[in-house]
Amino acid sequence: MVSELANKPHLTLIGAGPGDPQLITLKAVNALAGADAVLYDALINTELLAYAPVNVPKIYVGKRAGKHSLTQDEINILIVEYAHLYGNVVRLKGGDPFVFGRGQEEIAYAYAYGIDSTVIPGISSSIAVPELQKIPVTARGYAESFWVVTGTTKEGALSTDLPLAAQSTATVVILMGLGKLPQIVEAFLKHRPSKTPIAVIQNGTLPDEKCVRGTLENIEALVLSNEIKAPAIIVIGDVVNVHQQMVEKIIEREFNNSL
Repeated sequence: MVSELANKPHLTLIGAGPGDPQLITLKAVNALAGADAVLYDALINTELLAYAPVNVPKIYVGKRAGKHSLTQDEINILIVEYAHLYGNVVRLKGGDPFVFGRGQEEIAYAYAYGIDSTVIPGISSSIAVPELQKIPVTARGYAESFWVVTGTTKEGALSTDLPLAAQSTATVVILMGLGKLPQIVEAFLKHRPSKTPIAVIQNGTLPDEKCVRGTLENIEALVLSNEIKAPAIIVIGDVVNVHQQMVEKIIEREFNNSL
């Protein structure tokens, strides 16, 4: 397939979804087929690169918490260089590029150098990963809203939004927070009961996905004993147990009806 944007400097920013290669959108697959060059992140499933033409450059740029192969400034410069050298640069980013993906910085930098862009949303891990564990981020009678918060700011500190989220009754989904789990637990224990349900999900949507469920008072020990590693998503709130509770209610109702 020959790209309609071939030889014309352009940036196509694509959200690749949470990891499972089947969770990329059809629009994203079609856009990859028109790539003249691809820059992809660490959390990208490399199977997705097969959708791009065989002969185009495919450059790994890293961008994983604590393991940045290139700085954001270096990636921005590379986007501009490759757009002028090759044409349509596809920037492949995990999840959705506007959810802690710094996608807006990349399209703004490209625009400053006269390069237009196209954005293709991706499925965010903040919703998809809990969902595949049958954890809804909202549920009638359990949670009316949800927060999505980064566990670590660019300065390496705990987000100041976390204590605010803890004071709410909302579900709180924390990305890039496993390394600060003790601080997160401490912040939530100031505002929520120690029995508040919490789940930590490693490698969500992938074959080696692992999930531990517990409470604020025991989750650190469970994460340690189950050897949970990054990348992982933390979900805090009553919704963590809603599926099991609903199943138990249905079983109880059916049992009573059979008497």
